[in-house]
Amino acid sequence: MSIRILYVAEIVGKAGVFTVKKVLPQAIRDLRVDFVIGNADSATGGAGLGRQHAVYLRKLGLEVITTGECAYYKRDIVEHMPKAPYLLRPANYPYGNPGRGYRVFACPAKGGAKVAVVQLLGQAGFPRVHLANPYQAIVELARKLREETPIVILDFHAATTAEKRMMAYHASGLVSAIIGSHTKALTADACVTRGTAYITDAGRTGSLQSVGGLDPATRIGEYLSGISAWAKDGVEGLELQGCLVEVGEDGKAISIEALRLPCAERLEDKKAEAAPQAEAGPEGSESDPVD
Repeated sequence: MSIRILYVAEIVGKAGVFTVKKVLPQAIRDLRVDFVIGNADSATGGAGLGRQHAVYLRKLGLEVITTGECAYYKRDIVEHMPKAPYLLRPANYPYGNPGRGYRVFACPAKGGAKVAVVQLLGQAGFPRVHLANPYQAIVELARKLREETPIVILDFHAATTAEKRMMAYHASGLVSAIIGSHTKALTADACVTRGTAYITDAGRTGSLQSVGGLDPATRIGEYLSGISAWAKDGVEGLELQGCLVEVGEDGKAISIEALRLPCAERLEDKKAEAAPQAEAGPEGSESDPVD
């Protein structure tokens, strides 16, 4: 028996949520997916995840939702995290922080077979957070989780390729898959080594004709002026990116395939403009789910 695990790359803004809604159901059928993990660190206004979007994405079929350095950007998600067993924040946050960094989940499609998911945050490029060493953490976490199940999936949310490649060499053989997130650019290095599937970055879900999923003109203005601006969503070239990992019952990866699944439907510009993301900063309110 093997388990086919779909990882939905970082969902960016209202356009990303819309893309999940329109593309995910067919992808699950066509790819014969047993279990779905998705990163939603930028789902609400392009920075963070609000409670309403977390609940909505869960209803759309994400069995596990991971976050990243923006895990606590929205006030309502901090309160919601302890009540949401499907929601993960980086495990190397301080002990006692709201939420959980890892969990063992049942896979109903495979008779309740267990899949462990853990998230860790890299150390470079995140000036607002200073977390424990992820390379030390994964050794103990992998040992602990493999006492319950041999299938362990690591979402490594890191800003640099070097950190992710280092994790690939360090944790190869310890976990079933290491899936890089955060940089929102799909890489072409998916491979299996020593029974561990790896990809440096799984890409992003939302607009490809954008800057990290957000409106190019606003982002260019920010870089030219040095003044922070909260851009609206990009709405062109919608695509669900990610990867499909097949893992054997022994916990060893059989294959990994990078995915690019275009969205045939269009998110009208007025819907994206209606979201409060342009005005709301990291602590601002969330936008409503896509109709």
